[in-house]
Amino acid sequence: MRIVALAGGIGGARFLRGLLAAVGPQDEITVIGNTGDDIHLYGLKVCPDLDTVMYTLGGGINEEQGWGRADETWSIKAEMKEYGVGPEWFGLGDRDFATHLVRSQMLTAGYSLSQVTEALCVRWQPGVRLLPMSDDRVETHVRITDEQGTRAVHFQEYWVKLHAAVDAEAIIPVGADTAEPAPGVLEAIAAADVILFPPSNPVVSIGTILAVPGIREAVAAAPAPVVGLSPIIGGAPVRGMADKVLAAVGVEAAAEAVALHYGAALLDGWLVDTADEDAVAGVEAAGIACRAVPLLMTDVDATAEMARAALALAEQVRA
Repeated sequence: MRIVALAGGIGGARFLRGLLAAVGPQDEITVIGNTGDDIHLYGLKVCPDLDTVMYTLGGGINEEQGWGRADETWSIKAEMKEYGVGPEWFGLGDRDFATHLVRSQMLTAGYSLSQVTEALCVRWQPGVRLLPMSDDRVETHVRITDEQGTRAVHFQEYWVKLHAAVDAEAIIPVGADTAEPAPGVLEAIAAADVILFPPSNPVVSIGTILAVPGIREAVAAAPAPVVGLSPIIGGAPVRGMADKVLAAVGVEAAAEAVALHYGAALLDGWLVDTADEDAVAGVEAAGIACRAVPLLMTDVDATAEMARAALALAEQVRA
């Protein structure tokens, strides 16, 4: 079975770990990773979502945080502070710095982000084929209004520095309209037996991937069933701030509303949590098969059950 998953950061990475536990060694998983969260810091190219997937599946993630490296130290950050060089609000640990140094050196030498990601994965052996959504520069920005007036800030500044404390008025994937899918992305979608939307942020993770010209169209045209899992349980995101960015695009923070936001043109199936069983009828009325199952990723076994439910629903809609 050839499985393609569109994935953001922590939620996507943890779901993928369960997916790996749910499938057999003969199955192939291709992950199309969000690069809209990418940011340049200290002269380095930082790819938070790609790295979170790589570290999580490769056994190097800080499990408590869900991002960054395990057993991290912070000597470089402390020295940068002594020099008065920021930003202080974005923390890069020493081990993490090494990844960004290698990536930036390779990019400067002329390698594409796809080639760099493949090279980094040689060390981590994540068990999936990890592709950036695009080799071109795409950065998600958020329009806000605060004491400085109306302005656009990088998504990382909005979430990490400002803690999403102000309303997001608009989400702008800068550069997405002129970006091209990375090599292998469209081919993987066309050849897939199943396409999954993990419980990643539907606006700034999966939504940004779909904003790259050709990817949404490829998913919509794919012969494989497309099944998504709701990141909203009981009217609230399990973690993160999906409610903030959903409001910016006029979508209610509800399992049914997110399914309708994707729409029947993309989705064939949708899983909601048992707490949202009342949403099933509304989703199915929109032409999307829907089931209510436990969606809390409390551990790998629970997450594997979620993955099995998604694959089972894919088989049902395929029939």
